[in-house]
Amino acid sequence: MNVKTKLCDLLRPVVLGAMLLGTTAHAAVQQLDRVVAIVDNDVVMQSQLDQRVKEVQQTIAKRGGGVPAASVLQQQVLERLIVENLQLQIGERSGIRITDEELNGAIATIAQRNNMSTEQFRAALAHDGLSYDDAREQVKREMIISRVRQRRVAERIQVSEQEVKNFLASDLGKMQLSEELHLANIQIQVPESASSAAIQAAASKAEDIYRQLKQGADFNKLAIASSSSENALEGGDMGWRKPAQLPAPFDRMLSSMPVGDVTQPVRTPVGFIILKVLDKRGGATQTVDEVHVRHILLKPSEIRSPAQTEELARKLYERIENGEDFATLAKNFSEDPGSALNGGDLNWVNPQSLVPEFRETMASTPVETVSRPFQTQFGWHVLQVLGRRATDNTEQARDQQAMTVLRNRKYDEELQTWMRQIRDEAYVEIKLPGADQAAQ
Repeated sequence: MNVKTKLCDLLRPVVLGAMLLGTTAHAAVQQLDRVVAIVDNDVVMQSQLDQRVKEVQQTIAKRGGGVPAASVLQQQVLERLIVENLQLQIGERSGIRITDEELNGAIATIAQRNNMSTEQFRAALAHDGLSYDDAREQVKREMIISRVRQRRVAERIQVSEQEVKNFLASDLGKMQLSEELHLANIQIQVPESASSAAIQAAASKAEDIYRQLKQGADFNKLAIASSSSENALEGGDMGWRKPAQLPAPFDRMLSSMPVGDVTQPVRTPVGFIILKVLDKRGGATQTVDEVHVRHILLKPSEIRSPAQTEELARKLYERIENGEDFATLAKNFSEDPGSALNGGDLNWVNPQSLVPEFRETMASTPVETVSRPFQTQFGWHVLQVLGRRATDNTEQARDQQAMTVLRNRKYDEELQTWMRQIRDEAYVEIKLPGADQAAQ
């Protein structure tokens, strides 16, 4: 198992910038690094660009695809570094901080997903040539970007009950239980204030790419070389989507398309998009897996440090293991207002509605067994699984599924618009040799 590949699958690689080093104050300074882009109040260094290009090439090689030359990747990688840098600056101005406890918890989760302890994970990273400190920095940056997007994009997305009802009553709503599609995209971006000539040039470029694809060209390589979408360096891979999650006209076009086929370029608010169907799976789902679970939640506070909170969770776990009643301890100690008075009982829940750490711990805990203390973004938990069942897909579950689809659709559209907006509004001066100079 190659841990570097696993880490790249979980996170978009983020690299530390190098510094300019010199000899003595009286000696000539030897330049070991240089600026390739000025981004508002920060810069992107050549060392960052070179390292990211190298990691992208390694990731592509691990997938078994042809590895593009560094010169082909530079513009794509630099653009991604610029947009990441802007989001990190927003996080800094917004006061977003990742505590050591949160970072340690995220690292532990990644290690667990690789079936390792944290120490084993550290050793495996070293074996694959990736330092533990760099891995922590990658995770930290990605967590900051995720929180920035949550605040600026996800939190302002609203889906009304009427929208849910309309969706379920529509043809698309009836497709909700349909198969899922594994998709990839190529996006040719059109600036918001583009001239007619610029729009025509983008359309011609999209048509040329479409012709190459129909003649057998590699979609992955063309996405890496030409696409302006956020996932271009992953070959345009969008993951699994239901047709109903896609904006018109893709929702209808893709349902009847065979695996391996591509759509003609379609004009959208952000440009021209070509989609490819990589795979299909599933169909109508008749049952929902649910778990009956109860928990005790402890939160760090002004009067209790994170370390003291963890210690209290450990002591409560030991008291339960020694025979004390879980419900009584939950009523006395749990800081989850929604379940504490019920002895910590969350009733029957769909695991997909829970945060990953809670869901994974619950999945690995046998019925009538108490988990060891574990941490999520909400605090420290001890849980007990009381039962498991598969139930008919209820109306409530269908409503929730529709809500998720509509939110995801709005989020995808809003995220692309927001990222283009912050890029357009930023001052960016590209100093990469051979690249056009751009300042905004």
